[in-house]
Amino acid sequence: MPRESPPRGTSARKAQHVDLVIRKDVAFRAKRTGLERWEFVHNALPELDFTDIDPSTRFLDRPLALPLMVSCMTGGYPGALHINRDLAAVCQEFGIAMGVGSLRQAMEDSTYHKTFSIVRKTAPTIPVVGNIGAPEVAALKDASPVLKLLELIGADAFAVHLNPLQELLQVEGSPHFRGVLDGIALLVRQLPVPVIVKEIGAGLSAEVVRRLLEAGVRYIDVAGAGGTSWAGVEILRRTKHHSAGLFWDWGIPTAEAVREAAAVRMHGTPFTLIASGGMTSGLDAAKCLALGADLVASARPMLTALVAGKKPALRRLMEAWSWELRSAMFLTGCRTIADLGRAPMIPRAEGA
Repeated sequence: MPRESPPRGTSARKAQHVDLVIRKDVAFRAKRTGLERWEFVHNALPELDFTDIDPSTRFLDRPLALPLMVSCMTGGYPGALHINRDLAAVCQEFGIAMGVGSLRQAMEDSTYHKTFSIVRKTAPTIPVVGNIGAPEVAALKDASPVLKLLELIGADAFAVHLNPLQELLQVEGSPHFRGVLDGIALLVRQLPVPVIVKEIGAGLSAEVVRRLLEAGVRYIDVAGAGGTSWAGVEILRRTKHHSAGLFWDWGIPTAEAVREAAAVRMHGTPFTLIASGGMTSGLDAAKCLALGADLVASARPMLTALVAGKKPALRRLMEAWSWELRSAMFLTGCRTIADLGRAPMIPRAEGA
């Protein structure tokens, strides 16, 4: 059997990204998510049995057993096939949503299309989200290239990731962001599924959220700072040391980004708010939901669990997050996710 050629170009970069995220310390160095500064008010009289807790919700017109999405990670290189297949299998088993990695490589050629299409084949009933970068969106004349990608993965929505910091620092980057908002508005008008706009770890400000709403976007993922630093990933990929290192910790902490976006929603257009960026537990997820998010997304913990221990390890992680989320709901007297959105929180005292 002929040996498969090593990936090149975009495919090689995707493989390198996954390897760095798994094997190197690419977390923020001096900045945290801000979730550690918030705590729930304990309810000693929840008037609930633990078995009463119902963390189910709906997303993209599909039911979810948990308000959770395994966020966009990978695809478009040889090793991605088994990763996406196993991620999709566990997401289907636990009734949670899944995003595929950037489909830029799939726009370039069809070599690794199966690494993306395997998700829907493996997980027929969960919400599946496609994903493409802002520079590609800025260059669109119409939605036809994205429509082909929608068909490829059977997506329920399509995400546009805003990554100006990563594109700026990436050796092969395309820091060409003039026209991105017009491209997003074009997709909102022409795609038959919702458009999700997300950052990738530097956060969305309230002002950016307002501009996206004006463009017609109704699904927003703030993807704040404090988890994986994609600036850090690109800094590690550079062959020369450079002042880029100053930007390793650039970004809006996740908790602040969620609170700002939730405040915009309270005083304007309703939209679905997704919180991601540094989630480490079901308790982190519960805090984000209490701060105003409708759904929580995470990537690196799931990927590292899968690579380290295959599907059994990922199942154990999902079971732990589920128990932690339901426990937080029980201890705050919240039977449903809607109840959790009204749970009182207080800033943690200094030194506590």
